[in-house]
Amino acid sequence: MDTKELLKKVRKIEIKTRRLSDHIFGGEYHSTFKGRGMTFSEVRQYQYGDDVRSIDWNVTARYNEPHVKVFEEERELTMMLVVDFSGSKLFGTINQFKIEIVTEIAATLAFSATQNNDKIGLILFSDEVELYIPPKKGRFHVLRIIRELIEFEPKSKLTNVTEALKFLSNVMKKKAIVFVLSDFIADDYQNTLKIASGRHDVTGIRVYDKREEEIPNLGMVQMEDEETGESILVNTSSKKVRQNYHKFYQDQVEYFKDSFAKSGAGVIDCRVDESYVKKLLGYFKKRG
Repeated sequence: MDTKELLKKVRKIEIKTRRLSDHIFGGEYHSTFKGRGMTFSEVRQYQYGDDVRSIDWNVTARYNEPHVKVFEEERELTMMLVVDFSGSKLFGTINQFKIEIVTEIAATLAFSATQNNDKIGLILFSDEVELYIPPKKGRFHVLRIIRELIEFEPKSKLTNVTEALKFLSNVMKKKAIVFVLSDFIADDYQNTLKIASGRHDVTGIRVYDKREEEIPNLGMVQMEDEETGESILVNTSSKKVRQNYHKFYQDQVEYFKDSFAKSGAGVIDCRVDESYVKKLLGYFKKRG
């Protein structure tokens, strides 16, 4: 992709997602994700209606008139976007690939965080961590994240959610707001997720295509696994084949939901032909 085309795509995503974050998600994000507590701001003279419990008795004695301590919310937070960049990101049968929806969701979340002066970082992973962008503030930093989501080429097409969560725990020592965006066609990440969720506020956003849920009856079909590259001939007219695939897929979905529930983490299911705006807004309002 040449530079001109890349900038055009970045700008298009910025316009769409920034409008959403400005008019819809900014306030919801702020009320959903709280700061680390209250920090001392200043001492001022007592005013009618002030809480007597906030009186600073030392200052009051010094000036011989009541003064109160004023506190404000320690608002600054860090958001980490942990994005699955394995081969399955390019699957899509209705208008858009999964990675295009993931990019829009990530950009919307990032601009919402920027509105609240929070830092945003990015981890792109396959079966290893492919790219790490340390958390920073500001619009230009968010635009860099969007550029990477559009043009980055991973070395591997495989998936390992555990490796991404281990890396997250190693680089983020302080509590962060973490969104893991993936189709979660993976397993054996429950224990690592529990550790990450014990330290951070984690939400899993499962982005999927409805054609992934079951195989239609199309007769003999040549299929290729996007992650392994393996190509096999599948008899989709076989009811047993379709049932086995559907069971495999449902097991993956149940493992995702069960793992996040046991870890105390949040979940959002987002199909590519559904409105991610409604899904995010509903999640924020429920948590707020």
